[in-house]
Formats: sequence, C-alpha cells, structure tokens
Amino acid sequence: MAAVLKPTLQESAHAAPVVIVGSGPVGVRLAQDLARRAPQLGVVLYGAESREPYNRVRLSSLLAGELGWDALTRDLRLPAHAALESRLGCAVVSIDRAARCVRDAAGRTQPYSALVLATGSTPYVPDIPGVRLAGVFTFRDFEDAQQLFARSIRSRRTVVLGGGLLGLEAARAMRRFHTEVVVVEQEGRLMPQQLDEEGAQALRRHVEKLGITVITGDGARQVNGDLRVASVRLRSGTEIPCDTLVVAAGIRPNIALARASGIAVGRGIRVDDCLRTSDPAIYAAGECAEHRETVYGLVAPGLEQASVIAARFAGGEAVYAGSMTATRLKVLDLPVFSIGRVRETDRLDLARSRVHRPTGGYGKIVTERGRLIGAIVVGKGGDIGRLQEAVARMRRILPWQAWRFARTGSPWPEPAHACVLAWPDSVAVCNCTGVTRGQLGAALASGCATAEALAAATGASTVCGSCRPLLAELAGNGVSPVPARGANILLWTGGAALAIALVAMLASIPYAKSVQLPWQWDLLWRDGFWKQVSGYSALALAALAAILSLRKRIRRFAFGDFALWRAAHALLAAATLAGLAVHTGGRLGANLNLALMATFLGVIALGSVAGGVVALEHRLGARGARLRRGWTWAHLLLSWPVPVLLGMHVFKTYYF
Repeated sequence: MAAVLKPTLQESAHAAPVVIVGSGPVGVRLAQDLARRAPQLGVVLYGAESREPYNRVRLSSLLAGELGWDALTRDLRLPAHAALESRLGCAVVSIDRAARCVRDAAGRTQPYSALVLATGSTPYVPDIPGVRLAGVFTFRDFEDAQQLFARSIRSRRTVVLGGGLLGLEAARAMRRFHTEVVVVEQEGRLMPQQLDEEGAQALRRHVEKLGITVITGDGARQVNGDLRVASVRLRSGTEIPCDTLVVAAGIRPNIALARASGIAVGRGIRVDDCLRTSDPAIYAAGECAEHRETVYGLVAPGLEQASVIAARFAGGEAVYAGSMTATRLKVLDLPVFSIGRVRETDRLDLARSRVHRPTGGYGKIVTERGRLIGAIVVGKGGDIGRLQEAVARMRRILPWQAWRFARTGSPWPEPAHACVLAWPDSVAVCNCTGVTRGQLGAALASGCATAEALAAATGASTVCGSCRPLLAELAGNGVSPVPARGANILLWTGGAALAIALVAMLASIPYAKSVQLPWQWDLLWRDGFWKQVSGYSALALAALAAILSLRKRIRRFAFGDFALWRAAHALLAAATLAGLAVHTGGRLGANLNLALMATFLGVIALGSVAGGVVALEHRLGARGARLRRGWTWAHLLLSWPVPVLLGMHVFKTYYF
C-alpha cells in the first residue's frame, strides 16, 4: 500500500490536502508531525470545539486548581505553517468516499488526498432511571470541567460512578473545596483494569485516608430526584443522598461518522497495521481506532499511531504493531504504575510473581519462563523507567533479581532514576508518549537546550507532564546536583582512615627505648590487661559499626535519618581502626593474625574509598552511581571473612 499511497499524496498535494478530523492530542500531534516531516503537504484540521486544542488528560489538574489554562494548551499549539489550515468549532458531518471529500457543519465540501479520523471518544452513560436529571455530570472535556468547577463550589456531597482512572481523577478534583465524595465501583476493586487485588487494596487505603468513601462490588440502579438529583440507589439497596453525580463509567469510541460512510467498524474503527481503514484512503488513530481487536482508550497509543501515519505520509514504511499499555499517574498524590499482564485474569498459569510490601505501598513483578511480563508499583519507589522498558522487551529476570525486588522494590542494585543522565538509551523517560532516553539524547545533540525545546522536538512531557523535571535535568536547567548529607564527614573521616590503614601496612609504633621513661606506652599492647581493654573496645566499636550498616539492608531497621547512620558508621570504623592500633602497636603479626589484620585493613580501605565516592558523587556525573555501587560491593564482600577470622583469633588467644 505504501507504494500506492506515496505517489497519491505527492501528486495531489497541490490540489487536495490531508484532512484530519479531530483536534484532540492525537489529531494535533499528527498535524505537528506532518508540518515537520512533510511540509509540502497541505493539511486541514477540523475540530468540533471552538477553543484552541488542549490536553484533556490534565483536566482534573485544572479542576483541582493545580494548573492554569496555559499549561493545558502549551504543548498542543498548532505550528504556524502556510500549508496548515485549522477549522476549529466546525464539525465534519459526512464523508463522500467516492468523491474523496468531506462536508462540514458550515456547508463546505472539502476534498482530501487522505483522510485521518481522530474523532476520539465520548463518555459512556449507563441507561439507568433518572440519569438525565439536573446535577448529573460527565467528565470528559473542558465544558464538563467548567460545569463541575461551578458545581464543586456548592456541592456538599458528590457521588462518582466509576473507580477507574476517570472516576478517581474526578473524585480528586471534586475534593478541592472539601466536598464529601463517595466513589462507587461495580467491580470488586478500584482500577480493576490496571491493578490486582492487593494493589487495589493499597490504593483504597490511601483514598479512604484522604476522606473519600469507597464502595466496591456495587453499582447504581436508580438516580432519585424531582428536578435535580437527590440520591443514588445502588443494586444492593443502599441509598446515598447527594446533590451531584459524576458519571465516569468509561468511554465509547466515536464511530458514527465512519459507520455512516460505510467504513468497517467494530468496537472502534477497524484499522490494519498501516492504520488504514477498509477504505485505503482513510486512516484512523487514537481512541476511536480498533487495531487487532483492541481499542486502547489511552492517549499514548494514539500518539504512537499518529507518528506512524505521519511517517507513512512523509514517504516512510512505518507500521504499527500495537502498544504495550502502561499506566503511570498520581491518584490523589499517590503514584500508581501498572504495565503488562498483572491481573488474575491475564492467563498467568505459568507465571510467577514476587511482591514487595513497603509501608503504605505495594509492588509486584510477574515473570513467565524467567522473563518479565508485568509490573505494578503503588506508592513511591520502584525503578519505574527500567521496569517499563524491561516489560516491553520481556527482559530476563534472574532469581536473585526477583529476590532483590521483594526486599527493595527494584530488581536492580540501584534505581536508575537516581540520575537520568545514566539511564540506558532504551528506557522510556516519558511513559505517556514512549519517548526514550536515546531519543532525548539525540534531541540534545541537535541543539535542544531546554526542557521546552526537548518537549517540542520529541513530544515528551506533553501529556501528563510528570516527566518535565527529568527533561529539565537532562537539559541541565533543572535542580543543580547537591552533595549527599554528611558528605564532609564521609570525605574527611574516610581520608583519615585510609591514610592510617596505609601507614599500618607499612610501619608500626616503636617500643619504648628505656624503662626510665615516665610513660611506657608499649604496655598498651604488651600488658595483658590493657591489651584486653583495647581489644574488646575495638570489637565493640566494630560490632556497632556493623549494626549501623543494617539500616539500609533490613526493613525493620529503616528508621531515623540514613545520612546520620552512614556518617556514624564511618566515624565508628575510624575509631575501631584507632583501637586496633593501640591493641597491636600497628603490627600485623603472622599467620592467623596477619590474615585478620590484612582483611580488616582492606575492609577499612575499601569503605573509605566508597565513602569518598558517595561524598563526591554530585561531581562525578553519570559514572558516580556506578563507582559507588562497585566500591560498596567490594567493601561488603571483603567484610564477610572478618567475623570468622576474629572468632578464631579470640579462641586461639584464650585456648593457648
């Protein structure tokens, strides 16, 4: 088809433009991409709404007072391009496929060389008695948001039908003026399409903690009231008094225009891997499109589809093989991430899962034949960028990585988000649009020096905006790197300990040269009493330093300020070294004593270097995290023989 389509567009570019029906994020992204990739093509963009294109995904933030109108329109502005004409506030009413033209609400007939339907979707309103009463709202477009804002000021109790993404966003927004909110979800848990039972329970606890009542496993039977909604009766017989009802029970693709023109439809407008409909000159993308019997109903797959269509219109051979849908958002300020096959109904017969249960959160990874096929993270933490990339590519997860996830919440030793500059090129920085670290790196190399320029060039952060700080960090105009807390203590203590350890390997404290001297300092390591005092003191200091090191590795020790624990660990290690110098006179000894002293001095030296790397990591850039991991693991591995050697040393001393 590409061989037919390309000359068709090229030859008819002067006579008939590409017509895009829909001014939502998908239609606007296609227009932006065409202006950049194929500026010779004329483009006519139709939009039923008269206002400038805006980001529907962030309407809840607008309603909650967190964003202004400019933030919703900033990344969806149409390029100032001579070949692009926008006809906003003018709907397309019919398609004449034989004549290759559309008729709009103004009565105009517009020919097209190719037609793209990005008509989006409309809210699904269940057919229950009373649902058309005043006081019943949907939450889908700017007009809905305006009406809900006006209503939220006066509402005393609002019922939200639907505990999915839309419903929880609506509940969050309606809580702005301390309105009492009740969420009703007919499934047995919140966000049933994205979370498993335990993840949904963690989310529910958070939602209820914020004062929102949650009812699951029940649905609306009737809306009561004379002229306005007064209550909602559930199937269980429960009646909930309310003055406002928000219906967020899902969406339905807008397929009426396609169906009326004779284009094949199912749940959505059916398309092939080239995103063509049953008419080769007509394409569909976004929430209205059905690809391989799947209607995604999310923005990110629609943006991928728009990029594929733009590439084909520009002469490429791009195809769309489907999207790995990922949910990454904040629900009432609680981060929620879900990707892949994670629910009990997702054919997980041969799959295994590992669960991480931090305080107030939940995490799970699902593997099948050793490969990662799904992940859930509810709450802070989790290496989300790498998890998304690993699920999308079905990366292999080794047994000790699964065990590490159960302990720490990440299969990898250190979360990649600690430094976005160090992320692998294949990791998605923007989960909404799928823009990777490699694509952003290429944009940086081409001269994009600000977060705004990166967003304009790649589309990253143009949907929910949560990754905008990462773009700022990449561009170098985010928050400047700062040293770790206690960095000076680590640096100076580690330097002193390293110097003492090196001196101890090469020299020793001399004996007193005469018995006439008033202070016989060598009695400290020759006299049995003082030798026991210094030995047990050093042992106690070493044991306390070892206990402090458990702060990061065992959950029950996770209290207090980690930076202070780490600084105390370094100081105790230095004090232990001083105690050993008194105990031995700086002499390494022979045989067992030599093995013990050499090992311990090695542990001190490696720990000192690791502490120095932590203190200077903010100056080391992307390689800082790798150096820290390497030196820290070397320090830990060399520590394991010390207890055994020490026990043998104590046994030998008292036995012989």
